[in-house]
Amino acid sequence: MTAVSPAVTQVTQVTQVTHEEWLRRAKALEPVGTHLIDGADEPGGGGTFAAVSPRDGQVLAEVADGGGAEIDAAVAAARRAFDHGPWPRLAPAERGRTLIRLAGLLEEHRAELALTVSLEMGKPVTEAHDIELRAVIDTFRWYGQLAGKLTDEVPHTAPDALALVTREPAGVVGAVVPWNFPLTLAGWKIAPALAAGCTVVLKPSEHAPLSAALLGRVALLAGLAPGVLNVVNGEGPVAGRALGLHPDVDVLAFTGSTAVGRHFLHYAADSNLKRVWLELGGKSPNIVLPDAPDLAKAAATAAWGIFFNQGEMCTAPSRLLVHASIAEQVTDAVVAHARVLRVGDPLDPATEMGALAGEAHLDRVLGHVRAAVDSGARLRTGGARAPIGAGSGPGGDPGSGSGGSYLEPTVFDRVAPDSPLAREEIFGPVLSVLAFDDLDEAVALANGTEYGLAAGLWTSDLSTAHRVSRALRAGTVWVNCYEEGDLTVPFGGVKQSGNGRDKSVHALEKYTELKTTWIQL
Repeated sequence: MTAVSPAVTQVTQVTQVTHEEWLRRAKALEPVGTHLIDGADEPGGGGTFAAVSPRDGQVLAEVADGGGAEIDAAVAAARRAFDHGPWPRLAPAERGRTLIRLAGLLEEHRAELALTVSLEMGKPVTEAHDIELRAVIDTFRWYGQLAGKLTDEVPHTAPDALALVTREPAGVVGAVVPWNFPLTLAGWKIAPALAAGCTVVLKPSEHAPLSAALLGRVALLAGLAPGVLNVVNGEGPVAGRALGLHPDVDVLAFTGSTAVGRHFLHYAADSNLKRVWLELGGKSPNIVLPDAPDLAKAAATAAWGIFFNQGEMCTAPSRLLVHASIAEQVTDAVVAHARVLRVGDPLDPATEMGALAGEAHLDRVLGHVRAAVDSGARLRTGGARAPIGAGSGPGGDPGSGSGGSYLEPTVFDRVAPDSPLAREEIFGPVLSVLAFDDLDEAVALANGTEYGLAAGLWTSDLSTAHRVSRALRAGTVWVNCYEEGDLTVPFGGVKQSGNGRDKSVHALEKYTELKTTWIQL
């Protein structure tokens, strides 16, 4: 096993780490780009691809490019570990203790993991450290604590029979995760799957493979047996497709676009009818009513929600639906927040919005911006590349003036409800503001897309909060807040935002099978 880099593993309060220190640590970082198969580093035979940082366009590492052969080897390792290894046969509490050890080791390597995430996908390192790493550490710890506390069922039946309903691990799990929260979303799938007794093959995004590689190696340090967690890099149409079609994969869990989610359903139909759990896109509405308890807070939260993580979130409140009587007031406040947001080097602790995931993604988002302007929407602020290093201060140039994928925080109003800007997922820091005249119109606008992942509502009226929350077709509704919650509550969507749930006890339903045993007495 390749050792975790000793250069930046010291846990430090991130607020005490300066920009210069993060730059020094970045230069000392030695990312691992091999696959992890059956507990060993494997270079594979498919060549390599470059992991390019959107921070400055520089190559971070050459990464092993996996395909069918690597997926076959990883699935075979996971199958052996499931069919013959100790992991599924351990007492659940023992599996839980391993997950808790893993959480502790992730805490020890928190700075290195946060730095890797920041470099490979562009988010501010402070957010990677304080939010992403906190989430993944909490996830493994929570499922570790839960593992030994689950119970089966003994239904009441005839007096001459005993019925048992048991939950058994589903088998080999294929997990395919995106680049926007590469560790959090991996943890949401890996932790409950392992707690249930499954084995896992993780296929990270080719745009964020390095943090997943590090996660796999920390898991080995925690005591996971070889083959229990495998990591295979590669492109979605090759490695992802091979995983989706593999007949020895029992469950496939995917987070990503709706278009790719459809492919995984086809792969299941064309192979072994494996269960496919999908967390897909979103075009989440955020409804502000005149009786909102605090309009200033509503506007500030709307701005934070769309610009956090560069808008690269499936739950981002990308549609701000505001009552016509307060639309101008709320929009002006959001625009004011956008104009003072510090865009700059992700390694600068003062940066509030970093780089988009790469040039191709930046070009796609700018294409949406140009189309919106051409369609007649009013551009209130932003809409162009941000100057590289903007807001980062002295010495903060992320790449000597070249290669960074930065976009200004962007707000449009006077957006037509049927326009692409109001209906399609942009996955960037671009907000659409739509005005409405009454509550029925607001609900119709909110439900008027193919997505149903999340929604927000701002009101002081308890009855309105309940009625509108019930009427909104979304997996999560936040009232007088946004993006709140913890691991006790499920997360997932309806309509073309997917099926199944991550987080909470309910996530275990994806990775277990119910067995009925009927004993005649």
